[in-house]
Parts: sequence; C-alpha cells; structure tokens
Amino acid sequence: MTTAAPLPGPRGHWLWGNLPEFRRDRLGAFRNWAERYGDMVAVRLGPRRFWVLNHPDLIEEVLVTNNRAFTKHFALRIAKPTLGDGLLTSEGDFWRRQRKLAQPAFHRDRIASYADVMVRYGQDLAQEWSTGQTRDVHEDMMRVTLRIVAKTLFDADVEGEAAEVSTAMETLLRNFTNRVNRVVPVPSFLPTPANLRFKRAMRTLETVLRRIIAERRARPSDRGDLLSMLLEAQDDDGSGMTDRQLRDETMTLFLAGHETTANTLCWAWHLLARHPEVEARFHAELDAVCPDRAPTVADLPRLTYTDQIITETLRIYPTVWLLGREAVAPVTIGGRSVPLGTTMWMSQWVVHHDPRWFDGPEEFRPERWADGLMERLPRYAYFPFGGGPRVCIGNRFAQMEAVLLLAGLARRHRLRRVPGCSVRPLPTITLRPDGPMLMTVEARRLPQRA
Repeated sequence: MTTAAPLPGPRGHWLWGNLPEFRRDRLGAFRNWAERYGDMVAVRLGPRRFWVLNHPDLIEEVLVTNNRAFTKHFALRIAKPTLGDGLLTSEGDFWRRQRKLAQPAFHRDRIASYADVMVRYGQDLAQEWSTGQTRDVHEDMMRVTLRIVAKTLFDADVEGEAAEVSTAMETLLRNFTNRVNRVVPVPSFLPTPANLRFKRAMRTLETVLRRIIAERRARPSDRGDLLSMLLEAQDDDGSGMTDRQLRDETMTLFLAGHETTANTLCWAWHLLARHPEVEARFHAELDAVCPDRAPTVADLPRLTYTDQIITETLRIYPTVWLLGREAVAPVTIGGRSVPLGTTMWMSQWVVHHDPRWFDGPEEFRPERWADGLMERLPRYAYFPFGGGPRVCIGNRFAQMEAVLLLAGLARRHRLRRVPGCSVRPLPTITLRPDGPMLMTVEARRLPQRA
C-alpha cells in the first residue's frame, strides 16, 4: 500500500510507494496519487524521489516558463546506447543546433508531400484484409507504420526486412523498459541473455541505418524524404551533420516514428468497435468526402470528425503517457523551491482524464472537440505531444498519418471485437496494448454515386 508520511515535500508530506505494486499498476498509481493528494505530490520509490505535477499550470511552469532549469529525466539517459544524441535525448546547445538543422525536414509543405506514401501503404494493407478474417490489429498497424516511416525517412522499402527490423525494435523496447524498472540496472557489459539480445538487435538496426546513410552520401540528391533534408541541412557556419549525428537522429525518428502512431491507431480501432454511434458518424463522413476513392491530403480539411476521433483517442489513450524532467538549476515550481536533481513527473494519462477539464472524461466523445474546446482549455490540459521548446517535432506528421490511415482503411472495412479477447493499456515507453489486439474484419458496402 501507499501511505502518507509527515516528511517535507509538496503539501507537507512524502508518499512512500510500494515499488512492486507501482510496477504492476503504474497508471492506477498516478491516478490514485492525484485523486488523494492533489496537484503537487512528493513520492519516494526505492532510492528515488519525485514530484508528481497534476495541474496544467504547474506543467507549463516546467515545460515552458522554466524549461532551461530542467533536463530530460534519468530514464532517457538509459536510452543513450540506443538513441545516441538524437533530439529525444540530447541537451543544451547541442540539442538546439540539432533541432534547428532538423526543423526544415518537418515543414508543413514537406510533411504534406508524404501523404501519398501513407495512403498507398494503407491501401496495400486494405487489400490484405478480407471479410471474416481475424487480424492482430496491433501487428498490422506496426507493420504499415514501419513501412511508412522507412519510405518517408529514407526513401527505402523495408518490406523484405520488416520482420527482422520489427523484432529488433521490440527487443530494444523491452530492454529499455526492464532497465528503467530495475532499482539497480544490470551493467550492459555483462553477457546476460538480455544484454546479448540487445546487442544483436542494435547490430541489426545499425547495419540497416549505416548502409542507407552511406549509400546516400555516395549519391547525394533530394529524393523527397526526410534524410535528404537532414543531409542538406547546414548550420550558420556551413557545417552539417556528421554520420554519427545522422545515425542518432534517424534512429530516434525510426523508433519513435512508427511505434507511437501504430499505438494510436490500435486504440482508435478499439474505441470505434465499442462505440457504434461514433463509428456510424465516422463512416457517414467518409461516404460524403471520399465515397469511391482513397482519401488524399486535399481531403484533410473535410475529414473533421476523423481528426476529432484521433484527437479524442490521444486524450483517452495518450501514446506518450508520462513526461519527466530533472532539475539542474535552482528553480521554483508552484511557489516551492525544487531541490537539485529532483525529477518532475507529469502524466498525460492523469491530466487527460481530469473532470476539471473534460466533462465525462472516461467517455469516448470525439464531438467534444467540435466547438472550440481546444482553445478554451488551459494550455497543458491536453498535451499528447509534450510541450514547450521540446514539443515533438513530428506531431503534424503523426496526426496526418493517423487520420489518413484510419480513413483509408475504414472506408472499405470495419473491425469487430473477437469474443473473449480483451486488451488493457500497458505503460512502457509508450501506452500500447498488453497483448495481441484480435479483431474480425467486415466489409463495408460502399455508397454508389448518382
């Protein structure tokens, strides 16, 4: 059990958390702390101490107002062997330089040019689906988003290597999660089975990435992908990215660019299958906008309800469910001085389900976003892509990809729950299903043009 103790900290006490219990139900623990102790809570788990912030204004103080007083938390330092000094893990002036170099690759017009790839690969998957099939939707979404990120990032089709690459990325994810969960992580140099699997997975991905970078260095040209932009990017002094920096940034984009969107789409299918009234309105929009063809980037302004479905899915099942920052300079948050080295935890899972900001927070109601709710909310009551200077650089890419894939697949098919198959959210680096998401495919009757 978690008990309150009269020790110094926010609201006058620390919470002594049961570490095994916390590992079993992280989502429940964060919700419980917020409901019982309010907007600012000090927690101790094993040897580590944290502040948990549950109010949008406090979160804004950390992510925006005082962002230079914080660095990424300890868990992301564990990811350094995998991600190197990519945008997710780098800090300070180096991060600012990398962000400046990478930003043009995510310009709105550049991102729009990737829509055709998203639609084409979505239609390839739609061709595989047939009435009566039972599909593991999580596996399908992971596979299609992997193809998309490989094509848009490298102008490469990894269909032949998809299984090997996917297995390698799953291994890296499990390794990261296990290391974060341990009070004392196993040193990476020890030849344990887990460490050996991690090294094999790293070699697999390193081989793919380095081969692609070397080929592109040898024959430079703008092939319309993100790597072309990263290769051409130059700082004020005319210098560009080294091969090591390219490797770190592409590894970060490769890993983050398919896992997150795949999870979002999985939860969207999960919610649509449980809410037929939402699904019916969604299908009506598709029949009106693109009755006899796949959706295109030009349709996005009219796919408003589809966009609201993705926005609401990210509220209920935020792919990034927890942000952490560590104080590296004297700073005051919520009127209290933060000790150096303190980690601040801010959970999208908690804030997105807070009834102060969302009426009926457990209900799946995409239409709640139709009347300007986003503008009325406190700035950090909804922050699925983080916030401040370090907001996710690929947020527009991810939203567009999710809308186009969901619309393209749902235009021809609907998915139904398999009796007896249930999934729950599993909080790892991302919020993913805790097992296969098995669903049955049904064909939709498409409308006929007059």
